Order: sequence, then structure tokens, then C-alpha cells
Amino acid sequence: MCRHLVYLGPPVSLAALLFDPPHGLVRQSWAPLDMRGGGTVNADGFGVAWYADAPDPVRYRRSTPIWADAALPALAASTRSGAVLAAVRSATVGMPVVETAAAPFAEGRWLFSHNGAVPGWPETLVPLAEGLPVRDLLTLDAPTDAALLWALVRHQLRTGVPPDLAIAATVRMVAAAVPGSRLNLMLTDGVTAVASTAGHALSVRTGPGSVLISSEPLDDDPAWAGVPDGRLVVATTDELHLRPIGELA
Repeated sequence: MCRHLVYLGPPVSLAALLFDPPHGLVRQSWAPLDMRGGGTVNADGFGVAWYADAPDPVRYRRSTPIWADAALPALAASTRSGAVLAAVRSATVGMPVVETAAAPFAEGRWLFSHNGAVPGWPETLVPLAEGLPVRDLLTLDAPTDAALLWALVRHQLRTGVPPDLAIAATVRMVAAAVPGSRLNLMLTDGVTAVASTAGHALSVRTGPGSVLISSEPLDDDPAWAGVPDGRLVVATTDELHLRPIGELA
């Protein structure tokens, strides 16, 4: 499966999240510690998005392994941001390995990532897909379960549903429709970060005015705390809340 992270806090270099830590996202791409549900490496693309001076975030996505991108180290070392979402991908068998299939997915200020899988794709998600506008189905980023999950979340955001409720509702309805789905979702607008645990590991580290949520700890700092399964994490630079997904309706 995939690995992803979201950071909110004082500006840091992208390298401080991807390359510098002993178990940063680049190392997680080829030496993950907790690949539940199968897979050994995350070599099927990657994406990094960060918030700068423009209204919308900047995205850098590729279909190649993150360790094979010769331009990324210099870019990561020279780019600083106080809000970052990044992911490395392990594609489910049969799904395309293309740049547009790599998270983060985006619309406006929103960024989204999925770590997990929906068994029986695409047939099992047809009933939920039928509730989306046809235009959204025709313009999916890629024919993947992650892109369809993003469409489900995005549709709720567009109708004014708060981000935590949009993520919780999507996890609940997909889990009900397709038991056994693994649905660690991540969403941010650069101010608030929301992440779910449903079938995969997730850890959180808070610091003075900062929060880092990641599939796996980036180092051995004792401040890292594991998030129990079935929880929703809602965080800003000042607050962190964990609630059972079933309580959010």
C-alpha cells in the first residue's frame, strides 16, 4: 500500500520531511516498516504538495519512484512551507501507474491522499459512484479507487459538509458497501488536517505550534504516538482531536 504524511507548523524545507529524517518518506518508499495488507515497496509514483504565496497549493507529481527523481533533492532542499502533504504510491494490481494516479489529488485549496485499497474495484464501488455527478466520473484523475474516493469526499466538500464529517462519512459508507476496505484517508486545506485510520497504521507527533501526521514515524522521537484503528484525527497547529469515526455523523 502507500505511505503519506501531512505537516502543519512553522515553515520547514520539504527535505526535512522527505529526505533528512532517518525514516523520512523517501526511505519509507523502499523500506516501509508496516505495509499491512500486502506490498513491499512504494515505487509506483509519488506526489508532494505545499502551500506558498499563491491561493492554491503547488503540486509536484511523478509516476516514477521517488528515489529515482533526480530533480527532487534540490527542489526539496530549497523549498520551504508551513503546510505540506506528500505521498508515495504502491499501486494495486491492475491499476494504472501514471502521474495522475499519484496523490495528492487537489481542488482549490484542498489536498487529498488515500493509503489502502477497496477490494473488487471497480464493481464494488459502482453503487456509490452512481450518486456522483456524471461530470465528476468523466473527469476522474485516474481510473483508481483512490481517485473515486477523492470524488466522494470532494462532492461533500462542495455541498458545504465540514472536512471531518466528509472524511468520516466516506469511510463509513465505503466500509459498509465494501467490507474489508482499507481506508486511511488524509485531507488538508493548509490550515486543518484530517486523517482516518481504517486498516492501516498512522502516527502523530505534535510540537510547539506544529503537528505531523504520518503513516509511520519519521524518527525515534518519543513524542510520536500511534493512532488506534477506527479513529479520525483532526488537527491544526494549536489543537489535536481524536474521535471514533462512528461517532461523527
